[in-house]
Amino acid sequence: MTLQPTFQIEMLNFHYGATQALHNVSIDIMPREITALIGPSGCGKSTFLRCLNRMNDTIPDTEISGRIRLEGRDIYAPDADTTELRQRVGLVFQRPNPFPQSIFDNVAFGPRVLGTVSGRNLQELVEDSLRGAALWDEVATTLTSPALSLSLGQQQRLCIARLLAVKPDVILMDEPCSALDPIATTKVEELMRQLKEQYTIVVVTHSMQQAARVSDKTGFFWLGELVEFDETNTIFTRPTVQRTEEYITGRFG
Repeated sequence: MTLQPTFQIEMLNFHYGATQALHNVSIDIMPREITALIGPSGCGKSTFLRCLNRMNDTIPDTEISGRIRLEGRDIYAPDADTTELRQRVGLVFQRPNPFPQSIFDNVAFGPRVLGTVSGRNLQELVEDSLRGAALWDEVATTLTSPALSLSLGQQQRLCIARLLAVKPDVILMDEPCSALDPIATTKVEELMRQLKEQYTIVVVTHSMQQAARVSDKTGFFWLGELVEFDETNTIFTRPTVQRTEEYITGRFG
């Protein structure tokens, strides 16, 4: 049985005012895979990522064309529900952004707002989410402590737990390890490998080593264009486009 893509992106263009940030990007993102997006700063990776859950809608004077389908449904259709979309397609930011609340309240925030669970069910959901983010064993006895008292690596996994609590289908990560030390980075990468068993993951990273370690597919962006997209092993060992080879071998970028 042939798997259907989680996302189908066709001829995607994006403008910030008069500046075009994305040029005719077409790509299929498959379920339960990690797709890494690499390329130099300012090449459109994060812009593309934010198109997938319409976070760019909050930026004034922007324009988008083309089509993005999530499991066959156009996420930019006039009747599309952006709140539902952002619940299904969660975003982990570059720097951890826990709320100035307790560890428990951070994870419980989304379910409380959505009104999906309460009482003992909420406690179980918080524990399940923290376990899913590989954080439970470290915070089980300190759930009432401030989230901001955690290390940066723990804060980032807490933000992932907060996202898991609203039951997403897709996890977007925008350079999730750029602010972390090597040990914390290793823990987040291990977590990503575990999470792909249940979720589709798209990660923007400046680290080609990270892309090579964790991803199934890799896309190389350059000046707003998707230059090449293929199996990660192919991109790093047998790229078909010279510009890709020059970037991954350090000849530019």
